[in-house]
Amino acid sequence: MLRIRENIHPLIMCKLRRALVRPVSLFVSVVLFCILGAAGDTTSPVEPLPQDTGAAGLKQMLVRLHTTARLMQTVAHPDDEDGGLLTLESRGKGAEVLLLTLNRGEGGQNKVGSNLFDVLGVLRTLELTASDRYYGVEQRFTHVADFGYSKNPDETFQKWQGHDIALADMVRVVRTFRPDVLVARFSGTDRDGHGHHQASSILTREAFRAAADPSRFPEQLKEGLQPWQAKKLYLGNVCAWGAKTCPDEDYTVRYNTGQMDPVLGMSYVQFAMAGLKHQLSQGAGGWTLEPGDRFAFYKLVDSVLPAKTDDKGHEKDFFDGIDTTLPGLVSRIGDEASKAPFLRSDLIEIASKVDQARTAAEHAPAGAAQPLLAGLEATRKTIEKVKNSRLSDAARVDLLTELTTKERQFERAANLALGIQFRAMVDAPVGSDPDDAFMAVPGQSFDISIHFAAARRVTVTKIDPDLPLGWKYREVKRDGNDATFRVTVPGDARFTQPYWHRNDPERDAINTLDEPQYVTLPFPPFPVRASASYKLDGEPGTARAVAMVKYKDASGTELERALAVAPAFSVMLEPSQQVIPTHGDAARQVKVAVFTNLSQASQGTLHLELPAGWHAEPVTLPLTFKSRGEKREAEFTVYHDGMKEGATEIRAVFNSGGKQFSEGYSVVTREDIDTFYYYQPAVQHVSIVDVNVPKNLKIAYIMGAGDDIPTVLKQIGMNVTLIPAEKLASENLGQYDTLVIGIRANDTQKEIAENHQKLLDYVANGGTLLMQYNTGVSDFNKDDLTPYHAQLSRVRVSVEEAPVQILAPENPVFHYPNQITKNDFDGWVQERGLYFMDQWDDHFQPLLASHDPGEPEQSGGLLMAHYGKGVYIYTGYAFFRQLPAGVPGAIRLYVNLLSAGRGDHNAVASGQ
Repeated sequence: MLRIRENIHPLIMCKLRRALVRPVSLFVSVVLFCILGAAGDTTSPVEPLPQDTGAAGLKQMLVRLHTTARLMQTVAHPDDEDGGLLTLESRGKGAEVLLLTLNRGEGGQNKVGSNLFDVLGVLRTLELTASDRYYGVEQRFTHVADFGYSKNPDETFQKWQGHDIALADMVRVVRTFRPDVLVARFSGTDRDGHGHHQASSILTREAFRAAADPSRFPEQLKEGLQPWQAKKLYLGNVCAWGAKTCPDEDYTVRYNTGQMDPVLGMSYVQFAMAGLKHQLSQGAGGWTLEPGDRFAFYKLVDSVLPAKTDDKGHEKDFFDGIDTTLPGLVSRIGDEASKAPFLRSDLIEIASKVDQARTAAEHAPAGAAQPLLAGLEATRKTIEKVKNSRLSDAARVDLLTELTTKERQFERAANLALGIQFRAMVDAPVGSDPDDAFMAVPGQSFDISIHFAAARRVTVTKIDPDLPLGWKYREVKRDGNDATFRVTVPGDARFTQPYWHRNDPERDAINTLDEPQYVTLPFPPFPVRASASYKLDGEPGTARAVAMVKYKDASGTELERALAVAPAFSVMLEPSQQVIPTHGDAARQVKVAVFTNLSQASQGTLHLELPAGWHAEPVTLPLTFKSRGEKREAEFTVYHDGMKEGATEIRAVFNSGGKQFSEGYSVVTREDIDTFYYYQPAVQHVSIVDVNVPKNLKIAYIMGAGDDIPTVLKQIGMNVTLIPAEKLASENLGQYDTLVIGIRANDTQKEIAENHQKLLDYVANGGTLLMQYNTGVSDFNKDDLTPYHAQLSRVRVSVEEAPVQILAPENPVFHYPNQITKNDFDGWVQERGLYFMDQWDDHFQPLLASHDPGEPEQSGGLLMAHYGKGVYIYTGYAFFRQLPAGVPGAIRLYVNLLSAGRGDHNAVASGQ
């Protein structure tokens, strides 16, 4: 018989909180689950680091058990964090540490691929959480988005609709995590550079007091959260990066993150750098750090405690003046301690068990198991006493936050001491690649096998799946400490997808929350977990695991990832963006891919929903599938007539089993990070552009870090050949009229500099070369990649609406094959340009000028020089964002740049 799991999934309880009529004790329990349901259950689907297993892992857990210190650092983007400091505090000192990152870096550049905007945000979230494993920290986000580079906090807050959206999320995290110390990575001044950096510190200073003020964001208090006043606030970036010394008046506390840790086998900052290297989209894979001292300086700027500084104004530690012992929790509730007379003796007993475990572990790790389990049981009993006490809700939540953290620490430490191996694996064929791994489907069933083993003899009393509300399971087989269960997914089960989205990722600066109960989490939790209860000499313990599935990567290596829920059919239009010229072929090909997650044979019909006046052939297409993992690709011919410039969309719908499927997902993963999913409607965004395209123009494109410009050029009818950089030396460039060097090509493709002379010879012999921006300023300038002297800089125009002046209106590039006017700079997305030249030889002609508000004109973003018989063009304007977004004026100008030097004004495919 199927049965519903008795213990409601913690985050489901958050969903129910407003509907429950409950006594105060239940109210606090539900609130606590909302606070700790995700944060407290730190069961990870990822294989633990070696330093977190065995004796090394046990040593670190014992350090954590010995302190109640809680620290929260705030930053703006992934890779901003002070990883060395976080690692020292978490792994070296045992503090509970949380990193709050305002946004997910979705507006940044991608140094490992062409994915940008929200799918890049998913990737960078995965990269950051991979880094977090090394730092040993929890991760949270606000729901403001990275809209691109910002030069000041005023622009940042304008895009984020003021302070309160980001501040409310920050206050929520402070009120849930309840840190003793709040640490901003940045100073909130011009020295931080990026406007997002400055904003993160400004918001942190506001949150320090706002989180304790019940009049600020009172809706959070109605949910059950309690005000919280952190004790101390520090700001960073107060001294020069990498400085070993700092003026006394500029800092309060200094940490040497370069000191060695015997458990880690390296310094804290080196271990952090090993984690940071997972942020490959940021270019971190090649970053290195030499051994030696590395100092982090922070300044105390606000506090509710008496000063504890020396005569130079310095402290030894963030937690100076704060009692971080377990018995010290009594003093935190002040006069209310009389309502819990049991508390001090209970906390002293729990602390004594930690001391006993540390002493026993020095002789043999297994010896620590008994006192750890005794400490776990004592902690659980104290939790129940606190829940049932006469303490106020605020005092109870405060104590239960700490005690529940200790409960999970005791659990993990005991499991390490006992050498427990606890696994939950889905019984399914191993996927042949990441896209093919098994996914749970609403309305379907699957089997899960749970395995328990321990280095010491223990008695297992219970093994069960832990499932969300509405899911059911029954036991299929039991063999000692191993068990198999059949799990049935309800028909309305939520898919494993981000809880946020942007309707217009190119322009929106705030994420829409689809499931607000998960706000601030990196992702919603994976749905299927398992737990085991056991006893050692009568003392109970608990093991937990996330259900996993197996798949193979491209090399055939077998990997694992957490079980996810997906629709029966994933429907995607390929590509998701199409540009159609107004005067061209009236027929366009639209491709749709349908992927099935159903194990059994299935069938259905596919059709397109089109703009008025358009029609498709065929009208519908039948599709059949034999088994899970099959993908069917369908092609429609879409006819349009008399189009005008503008935007529209085409939607694909697959009907099967009486249901409609009209969205698809992409698997976002690498072998060095976890896996998550990016969902999008089965929609192709169509930009209809009035653009003239030269006939018979042959273009070669050498990709750099990856972009979608070649796809757009092909859509508008241009002849584009992709040349791998490694073939540049042998390629006959003379067969091409124009050669395009992709974005950041010199940063990522060593062959560009190696073949510099060949590229210049190509121009001298009559070719047109279009060089796009690079971020490696010093390398670009050192390699001298221009025919005449020019100096690349980091100058940029970050405001996409910034006025643009045409400096050389007589230049043919503004007339052939398209007439370019100031209107062609309307509707641009995210930014005007980046990495402009700031010096150039007189042979170069600047073509455009633009500037951000309050700044001088910048005219180094588009330079042209005649060299020999050909033309060399450098552009820092952000065409890599504009063309995939279908911005008409940018497309016209780009086509003109490709056509520079081709003077046949009659050979234009315009229909004029």
